[in-house]
Amino acid sequence: MMSTILAYTTPAKGHLYPLTSILLELQARGHDIRVRTLASEVQTMRGLGFGAEAIDARVAAIELQDWKHRSPQKALAASVSTFVARAEFDAADLQTAIAQEQPAAVLVDINSWGGLAAAEKWGGPWAAFCPYPIPLPSPDAPPYGPGLAPGHGFSGRARDAVLRPLVESTMNRSMLPAVNRVRGALGLADVDQLSEQFLRPPLLLYLTAEPFEYHREQWPESLVMVGPCAWEPPAPEPSWLADMTDPLVVVTTSSEFQDDGRLAQTAMDALADQPLSVVATVPAGDRSAFRTPANARVETYTPHGPLFARAEVVVTHGGMGATQKALSHGVPVVAVPFGRDQREVARRVQVADAGVRLPSGKLKGPRLLGAVREAMTKRPGAARVAKGYRDTGGPVAAADAVESRLIGVSSGL
Repeated sequence: MMSTILAYTTPAKGHLYPLTSILLELQARGHDIRVRTLASEVQTMRGLGFGAEAIDARVAAIELQDWKHRSPQKALAASVSTFVARAEFDAADLQTAIAQEQPAAVLVDINSWGGLAAAEKWGGPWAAFCPYPIPLPSPDAPPYGPGLAPGHGFSGRARDAVLRPLVESTMNRSMLPAVNRVRGALGLADVDQLSEQFLRPPLLLYLTAEPFEYHREQWPESLVMVGPCAWEPPAPEPSWLADMTDPLVVVTTSSEFQDDGRLAQTAMDALADQPLSVVATVPAGDRSAFRTPANARVETYTPHGPLFARAEVVVTHGGMGATQKALSHGVPVVAVPFGRDQREVARRVQVADAGVRLPSGKLKGPRLLGAVREAMTKRPGAARVAKGYRDTGGPVAAADAVESRLIGVSSGL
């Protein structure tokens, strides 16, 4: 039975693209897909056969400013300010979309705080999707945010017992009042802990899998891990790729500006005299701002799939999308986190033995060259992560969960 499913995203390609693979699977099962997303991607979504419209332009105009702050606390506060400012508009925007589309189910980006509240207020079947490490506390995982390794034994448990209330209270002080203001504006009850916001959806699609994600004895009943669900717009393989005959290193920077261009420049400089080819993608950068050695090229956008299929190593900014996409190909990663969730992502790369973690504060040419060489020895770990992703089920598992848990279609769960 065909149902109308409405998806609502923040203005971030790194959130839209993983969701798209799930929407395509639902479409293949006969469902009518409607999307509200960033204006630049509306035509792409329509080309896939979705009914797509742009989110409120006032939402898209409020950009992340966390990159301006070196202090993690100030960067967190800046991110909170962005999500709260957007919520004034994205809550009403989703309410309007629901009234227009009359969907059987709604899928909401977990970073759309207003959208989460609007979906809960609506009261129909809805889910959130989370494409980055989720900040749900657990005795089996370290406190979220600083990028700590999991604790083991008495000393590890003692460390976490001391730090967890400190870290969680800091996040609650920074974020909880803002979350409850958003909820209160729609007449919803306050939540007592930040983590409760992520437990409100009847279904939470978590776009990762073990062994990249830390093992936990118990996850919330509402949470379903489905793997990365990678997708990118269809595009031909770049003609110049065939001319790159040396082993390939790919460097990625954020699709949302965070002033991480020095990662691309440092990598190209460090690898300039190596028997390697280098491709740096800078979707939020300016190609003309880089010095490009003879063995390298800089692209604003080029599909990652063909590059990662050939890569020996991928150097990332620690973004979850590019990191998981590389690991899905079994390619080891050098993760250089600059902020946001990236410290958590980089630590997971290290703990899974699927690559190397290099803090951005230590980003120097010799260190990066050494990290690339070390990462080349990590293919077995990357292969284990890739298998974990495959075994989780990907878009098929996500669509099964949406059908069985939200719209009452039996799909084998």
